[in-house]
Amino acid sequence: MEKQGTIIKVSGPLVVAKGMEGARMYEVVRVSEKKLIGEIIGIEGGEASIQVYEETGGIGPGEPVYSTGQTMQVELGPGLLQSIYDGIQRPLPLLQKEAGEYITRGIDVPGLDRKKTWDFKSIKNKGENVTEGDILVEVQETSLIMHKVMVPPGINGSIKEIKSGSHTIKDTIAVITDAEGKDHEISMLQKWPIRNPRPVKDKSIPSKPLVSGTRILDTLFPLAKGGAGCIPGPFGAGKTVTQQTLAKYCDAEIIVYIGCGERGNEMTDVLMEFPELEDPNTGEKLMKRTVMVANTSNMPVAAREASIYTGVTIAEYYRDMGYDVALMADSTSRWAEALREMSGRLEEMPGEEGYPAYLGSRTAQFYERSGTVKCLGANDDREGSLTLIGAVSPPGGDLSEPVTQNTLRVTKVFWGLDAKLAYRRHFPAINWLTSYTLYNDNIKDFWKNEIAEDFEEYRTQAMGILQEEAKLEEIVRLVGMEALSPKERLTLETAKSLREDFLFQNAFDKIDAYTPLKKQYWMLKSILNVAHHAQKVIEHEDFNFDELLALPVMERVAKCKNIDPDKEDEFKKLWEDTEREIMGLQKA
Repeated sequence: MEKQGTIIKVSGPLVVAKGMEGARMYEVVRVSEKKLIGEIIGIEGGEASIQVYEETGGIGPGEPVYSTGQTMQVELGPGLLQSIYDGIQRPLPLLQKEAGEYITRGIDVPGLDRKKTWDFKSIKNKGENVTEGDILVEVQETSLIMHKVMVPPGINGSIKEIKSGSHTIKDTIAVITDAEGKDHEISMLQKWPIRNPRPVKDKSIPSKPLVSGTRILDTLFPLAKGGAGCIPGPFGAGKTVTQQTLAKYCDAEIIVYIGCGERGNEMTDVLMEFPELEDPNTGEKLMKRTVMVANTSNMPVAAREASIYTGVTIAEYYRDMGYDVALMADSTSRWAEALREMSGRLEEMPGEEGYPAYLGSRTAQFYERSGTVKCLGANDDREGSLTLIGAVSPPGGDLSEPVTQNTLRVTKVFWGLDAKLAYRRHFPAINWLTSYTLYNDNIKDFWKNEIAEDFEEYRTQAMGILQEEAKLEEIVRLVGMEALSPKERLTLETAKSLREDFLFQNAFDKIDAYTPLKKQYWMLKSILNVAHHAQKVIEHEDFNFDELLALPVMERVAKCKNIDPDKEDEFKKLWEDTEREIMGLQKA
């Protein structure tokens, strides 16, 4: 590193330096003799505005700024999984080992272990032609995930040399000679600038759901693999718990969890709990397929802005191997607040509620990195997906504020959390009247072919009943239950069963915490079967509603969530008994 400029102004995490004529946007620099990590975010003449990713206390004008000649990058290679990083990809366990409980300023530790050796096997042979994205070697990174080392983007040619065996990530594992005769040495360690999306061959329309095991999400408001969704909600409504449940149970192969500006004690719970969680899909530790990025609210605000990009670049890397990746960002509101603070210190013209005018474009740039893609590579039809799920924390639960509105413009799933439902202890506290999904048409063929022909029909009926309930409750409040017809009362009873027996889910119950898609369909059919058969008998002049509610089958329907998902016969018997008992009321 060589000295490039001199500090002339310090304003919190913003440092202005003169003598920076050769600087480039987003170049990484080292600030002062303490060598604090910073990134250039504005250039005017020979002056550069630098956002510093560490505490700037004690730094003053006249101190040097050193150039590195590089943009902010993440290190990619074996060893990412099971890691816990800060916002700029410094491993937190290593920081603790080097500096103790409190991070020392200017400390620099690599994102990946340079000394550990990895056993790998080559997929290509000497003399073969390869293009960018082709898989060169495979490494068993964890017992769950095979890590695939690919030809870096921009490199094409023939393999001059390729190795197998055991090497560190810094060792050369292959040499590729391009068309101009230039040799490119490839190691398992590769780097990529965090603000640039990784290239792909093609993007396709998402057509499969991200299965979470949470009934209200999968059945009523499904998110497609490769899609983007948001979870807005007030304090205490369950955003973090919903994201953690998704991380634990969803059927993505790789999980990237970003704690962006969250409370320290909340992030501590995640860091303590995740390494102990058992993956319900494999029975192994969940961390074996997870990468965590932790940047709590008391960490430097500039690093909070970078943490989102650090996480999504790591997620794209695994997507390019052909994996289904799910990224949870909790919460993008804190990221937007970091943008607002830095914009204010740069003295930029503020937009709505003080947020920068480019809030919308930055939000879109982040969510547009999701997608179902055909990965780079000549002789490979690899497909991968990256699903982005962002929590939003609107102040006072006001969904009209800029961060929520800009997020809703670019995401196609809205899981709206409701404080009233949370206070009533209804979890997950997702409001079925305000939430929506725009992926139904994309995945309706999946429901039809993989689950049941009439899945979509039952789903539509359930949504209609829940919406009708809201109207009928207004009538009941005004004139009482006696004003309702038997048909309307049946709608209320069915809606109550949908709410309490289907939408409510106990995350601490081993059976109820995760529901396979087929069981979700069977449960929904069991509840709606009661309504279908009751419709035929409620017009009978001797019909007594209390007799219907007292039928033995009604309790069995309410408890059908406890039926083993492998026992379809029990559900079929329940449907038969439902018809027999309800139709029996008519004969009586």
